[in-house]
Amino acid sequence: MHPPPTTFASAPIRWARVNLFATWSNAVLTLTGAALSLWIVAAILDWAVFSAVFTGADGSACKAEGTGACWPFIQAKMGLFMYGRYPDAERWRVDLTYVLALAALVPLMIPRVPGKLWLTIYLLLAFPLIAYVLLRGGLFGLVGVPTELWGGLLVTLVVACVGIAASFPLGILLALGRRSELPIIRYASIGFIEIVRGVPLITVLFMASVMLPLFLPGDITIDKLLRALVGVALFSAAYLAETIRGGLQSIPRGQYEAADALGLSYAQKMGFIILPQALKLTIPGIVNSFIALFKDTSLVLIIGLFDLLGIVQQSVQSDPKWFAHSTATTGYVFAGVVFWLFCFGMSRYSAFLERRLATDRR
Repeated sequence: MHPPPTTFASAPIRWARVNLFATWSNAVLTLTGAALSLWIVAAILDWAVFSAVFTGADGSACKAEGTGACWPFIQAKMGLFMYGRYPDAERWRVDLTYVLALAALVPLMIPRVPGKLWLTIYLLLAFPLIAYVLLRGGLFGLVGVPTELWGGLLVTLVVACVGIAASFPLGILLALGRRSELPIIRYASIGFIEIVRGVPLITVLFMASVMLPLFLPGDITIDKLLRALVGVALFSAAYLAETIRGGLQSIPRGQYEAADALGLSYAQKMGFIILPQALKLTIPGIVNSFIALFKDTSLVLIIGLFDLLGIVQQSVQSDPKWFAHSTATTGYVFAGVVFWLFCFGMSRYSAFLERRLATDRR
């Protein structure tokens, strides 16, 4: 006899029986995990919703015992968290910069949208100049806004995006340089990679911000944000170089020999044969480095640049109007959620690229 057909209602029960309650130990672990999950979710909902404060002009409403999240603090400081001390009347320039970036980035990330070459040229060549003019000002009638007034999410995105855009080609060059047959290029690349990877990012930022001006003539000054951008880009490039080098070493020797047999030059061989395969295989590692770079932007606080986390910490500690036992926790949770959203988005897009490019060679 044939078994009775599986109905829509019995399918979940069958799946739970096979995957969650197959043995007594699986059943105990399932019930324990479910109870722990319910307890965590209930505690989060109680803190964020049921015991939270949603209205108030200061922190007095959040000082009561047992009070949860102090959401009026986030509402009152939202402009500071997003823009730092950027002038209120000029914040439209920041918003316009975001719109111009997304107008090209979103189509570039969608595979079916045509014009990828022009979108890439715009993002790499035209957009940086437009963004610099909009954010810094001083040209075309725009009021100049020094980088000392930038802060919050603006600084986080500037440091992360510039670091990612600059470190990726530098990492490719360093990876190729480390495998070069020319001793000078090979040893120079190895020396740079090993020295940078041997020190923490805080040391690199400290050197770029404090020590570098000591070696420059007194009449030459370099913007503090620019120094941080260079330090972050070089630091990330050293780690990306090792990730990409691993991809280069995983390519079979026959691919190199086939390219040589076709009479391709070194640039053609790497650009058309080797690098596309190596970069496809190292997508998880590359995106992992980008996520780490995005989170490491919070370290720019050590040199006096207030990113999102830094501006939250400053707001909690410097404004007595909002002193309350839950204010700091609410601010840090808000910053953590923002960081998680960006990192999770990069992770999901990485998984999408892996499936689309079939990096497992199935």
